[in-house]
Amino acid sequence: LVARLGGTPDFDGRPNEIPDAIPFHGDRQERPYDAAAVTRFFHALVAVSRVFSRFRTGFVGKVSPVHLFWGSLDLAVTRFSGRRAPLHPGGIPNLPDEVTREAYSDEVSSAGFWPGGGGVDFPAFYSYAYPTPSGFADAPVAPAGASFDAKLGEFLLPYDVVRSSPNPDTALMEFLDSTYRAAADLGRWNRDALECAIGQPLHPRPLK
Repeated sequence: LVARLGGTPDFDGRPNEIPDAIPFHGDRQERPYDAAAVTRFFHALVAVSRVFSRFRTGFVGKVSPVHLFWGSLDLAVTRFSGRRAPLHPGGIPNLPDEVTREAYSDEVSSAGFWPGGGGVDFPAFYSYAYPTPSGFADAPVAPAGASFDAKLGEFLLPYDVVRSSPNPDTALMEFLDSTYRAAADLGRWNRDALECAIGQPLHPRPLK
């Protein structure tokens, strides 16, 4: 279909963000399916998506939908400053540089949740900025339990910290808000023009 429109598609044919990826056309491996684990993951995604969707309402600039990435299977939401970013150097394992550079063509503050893997052996929330502003790793963030992972270059908050807190929604919102503010303040985003009060997903604000 792309070729019919005049494009020149080049389909790589392999999954991204997976070590030793087998091309789709040749993948015949059997894989176990744990229905109970999948159900727990689904319920976690539903709960997390509710908070991410509410966080998303506090931004009037360009912001992604709350969406599930098919690579590392993380649920994410991304805010954009409105400025172009420097060319990404690429080099992310198991991800074509063309994909990386398109994904990070603009300045972002991105947060998400994933069930673990890729150097993290526990389910966790994450938050990072590209380009990473000076001082980002040392910025104070909330809640207690959140910390900067120098190897990954992003803040992490274990899922169990949120799950076991007296108010999980509040704890997660603190993480999303404080890490975003660190990225926006240190990156000198025009916050006055980009932000608004938190609203209610799918309910338009009244006109003034």
